[in-house]
Amino acid sequence: MKFRLQFVIVSIIVFSSIAFGQQRLLVVGGGARPADAMKKFVEWSGGQKSQILVITWASGVPEESFVSLQKQFTESGSPSVIHAATRPLDAEKKAKFIAQLGAATGVFFSGGDQNRTMDVLADAELLKLIREKYANGIPFGGTSAGAAVMSDPMMTGDADLKILDGKKVGVRGGLGLIPNVMFDQHFLVRQRHNRLFGFIIENSKYLGVGIDEDTAVLIEDNRQLTVAGATQVMFVDNANAKNGMTVFFLKPTEKFDLKKRKPTK
Repeated sequence: MKFRLQFVIVSIIVFSSIAFGQQRLLVVGGGARPADAMKKFVEWSGGQKSQILVITWASGVPEESFVSLQKQFTESGSPSVIHAATRPLDAEKKAKFIAQLGAATGVFFSGGDQNRTMDVLADAELLKLIREKYANGIPFGGTSAGAAVMSDPMMTGDADLKILDGKKVGVRGGLGLIPNVMFDQHFLVRQRHNRLFGFIIENSKYLGVGIDEDTAVLIEDNRQLTVAGATQVMFVDNANAKNGMTVFFLKPTEKFDLKKRKPTK
């Protein structure tokens, strides 16, 4: 009896550890945030026990950005939506943010200018803590600029959309939560095809993921991707450049394997 009890306890501990380490990411292309995707993010974050930290560093109007996200997360079932300490972070604000990050069961980045977010995360300690939080199984999400920061490098927004030249696509360091994936946002509406094509031609190890407005992707285990929202997501793969570039368009509810780089059922 004693052996059986110990075995059950060990099994529970092991199972909990595995579940806690599952990476989950919500990337929204801007515009309207799909309600089903936001509800799924709240579910990932613990549902009625969730505490979602909203980081508005990218926004020029941080309070307005927070209020909008707070309303949607609350309507989606989260009882606690916290506004992260706003930039610039002095010593007091930094300490507050670290405490907020530690308590959060979900982390979400607002839209705006992605460069503002990464300017704050020039602080190597904060960047390390955020990456560790995601690696330890806390769901992350972002919309628009908050989508862009998920890549490493990330697109800065500097590019000539009339030409196909990856060397003229502005990039800088980002969060890099999923390796070798480049997210682009507001994709079809703002006709950013040349920007993503150019980058992928120049950097063939990356998979390009262009997410349109009012659309999102939900990613589990850094691999299984599901499209949600109103329009489409474009995937660009140039890993086998000699055989030509492969492009897929997926509609809502359709799935994609980021490791195999192909749609799945």
